Amino acid sequence: MGIATDIIILVVTAFFCGLIMQRLHQPLILGYIAAGIILGPHTGGFTITDAHDIELLAEIGVALLLFALGLEFSLKDLKPVKKVALIGTPLQMLLTIAYGMAVGTLLGWDWKTSLWFGSIISLSSTMVILKTLMNQGWLGTLSSKVMIGMLIVQDLAVVPLMIILPQMNDPAAGMNILWMAGVKAVVFLAAMFFLGTRLLPYLLKIIARLGSRELFLLAITAIGLGVGYVTYMVGLSFAFGAFVAGMVLSESDYGHQALSDIIPLRDLFGLLFFASVGMLLDPRFLLDNIGTVLMLVVLVGFGKGLIFSGIAWAFRYRNVIPIAVGLGLFQVGEFSFVLARIGVSTGSIGDTFFNLFLTTAVVTMILTPFVSIQTSRIYALQKKWIKHEPIQTLNFPDDEFRNHIIIAGYGRIGSQISRVLKNLGLSFVVVELDQHRMEDAQIAGVPCVYGDAGQETVLEALAIERANLLVVTMPGIVVAQSIVIHARKMHPELKVIARISDPDFFKVFKELDVKNIVYPEFEAGLEMTRQVLLFHRLPIPEIQDQTERLRQEFLAKEIASDTNYKTLGQMRAAEQQFDLQWVELMKDNPLVGMTLMESDIRNLTGVSVVGVIAKGELVVNPPASFRMNENDLIAIIGSVEARQKLHCYLNPLSDKCLFPEQNHSGLAG
Repeated sequence: MGIATDIIILVVTAFFCGLIMQRLHQPLILGYIAAGIILGPHTGGFTITDAHDIELLAEIGVALLLFALGLEFSLKDLKPVKKVALIGTPLQMLLTIAYGMAVGTLLGWDWKTSLWFGSIISLSSTMVILKTLMNQGWLGTLSSKVMIGMLIVQDLAVVPLMIILPQMNDPAAGMNILWMAGVKAVVFLAAMFFLGTRLLPYLLKIIARLGSRELFLLAITAIGLGVGYVTYMVGLSFAFGAFVAGMVLSESDYGHQALSDIIPLRDLFGLLFFASVGMLLDPRFLLDNIGTVLMLVVLVGFGKGLIFSGIAWAFRYRNVIPIAVGLGLFQVGEFSFVLARIGVSTGSIGDTFFNLFLTTAVVTMILTPFVSIQTSRIYALQKKWIKHEPIQTLNFPDDEFRNHIIIAGYGRIGSQISRVLKNLGLSFVVVELDQHRMEDAQIAGVPCVYGDAGQETVLEALAIERANLLVVTMPGIVVAQSIVIHARKMHPELKVIARISDPDFFKVFKELDVKNIVYPEFEAGLEMTRQVLLFHRLPIPEIQDQTERLRQEFLAKEIASDTNYKTLGQMRAAEQQFDLQWVELMKDNPLVGMTLMESDIRNLTGVSVVGVIAKGELVVNPPASFRMNENDLIAIIGSVEARQKLHCYLNPLSDKCLFPEQNHSGLAG
């Protein structure tokens, strides 16, 4: 079967290797590389018949990888950390390239090889660091946002590096080629953003109207690979064209759907790419050069770590952030493999160097979770020896906080809670990471701390040990989980109220022993149900019974251990027995023109009038002499039987009164 057999064997082997890596909490790409090593030509035993065919298919994987990156790219992701991402990342890459060239010179490499080495190690691994952050519960913290912002810009920088580095084989002739490539790239980008932004979304709109999911997938695949092929035909990188096509589509209405559809295809061809990388690794080479590999791992890890930490410090990130960034981004990234493969294919670097780099990169990836987890320990040592920067605070009281409420997030919900607490004179403090919301809090006179509630120093500034309640208003489960975990480490008995955006997250908070959970969409659904039943004029107690039953079915099973919740539900049900019902006095209503004393409603029906809205003004507990007029709204309380009597008094000919045994509804307005 030829290549078909090779692909089947490779996919099956990659599956089992990936399964092992998943169990070891390592990135799946290491499993794919391991599959390539096992089936590669250097290991002996069972190998695939033609590694070159896999390498050709792997080029499609690179294109789809960059196409998906273009679809995912959004400037919104860079806003919270835009300065360090857009300015600090290019500076970091230049410093790392210079450092890599210095290491290469030290090892006796020529300048071209040293330049490639510096460029390759200047990139870090998005896949590895995301997996590591998720496993450690740090995803969503300010440290992680800095890292992800820098990684996004690094991934974008792959494209110009792919164009520039191959031209370094012949710098004199390469400059002309480079200028020409630059002109072509500018023309291509202009054409894509002026024509592509109109043509490609219109094409997808037509395809989407046909209603075929398969045709839509085929269309986006054809766009990504087709645009890449056009760029290849004009002398630019195939992957560069695919990336630009992804960026163009990301701004259309179909960008999210295109990304969700292309991801499985990207992952499958990405498997082939990483497996082809593994096929080039020679285990015997590792054993023969173990000393050099370990030395490079130390030099790369230590040097990159210092550069990243220094960049974070230079952009005024303090406390634990420089340490977290340095220990998180020291590894070599997956896009470095893309660059290295281009270097091999263009003859820019040799197989010996490639094996040396590949082995070093894989080792740094494996070490990342073990090194990154040391952040807290190193930060603890730093606090003992170095005085850390103070946290920015606003509107703090003269007395220290005690038995106070901490509100994480000053968005719509956080600001509403703050306003009520302030009106009641209760002690509280807000923690917020968005500078604009900080300004809003300052104007409102709300005590606020600028920072990430998942960081220990910020929690210390919030006096977490003396707080009695934490309110997490952010809907993101990863951010909320991180805040609760770190807050509970410092105050194990702290009560927490959390907001969720998906019912599946109940399990996460249950594991964290958080029982007070608010699901806004569910509450909105209950309110809309209540409005629908009110429209059909069902009695208030019956409406309450139905909505409370929904609440019990949906929520009580998730937090059944909380006896207070059941009590609260019973209180809600009892409360509705005294709830108001509004009746509008139409023109032919017999109450129009009467005073309350004249109507004698209390004796005739059993209901009491507790309020009236007359001409837009509310009259509470109106006197017996109050005269009711047309279009007034009267508020009544009473039992279901009393309300039914009032309804029949006002509408004696209605079916509910003539045939009461056939009707179970209550009062009509």
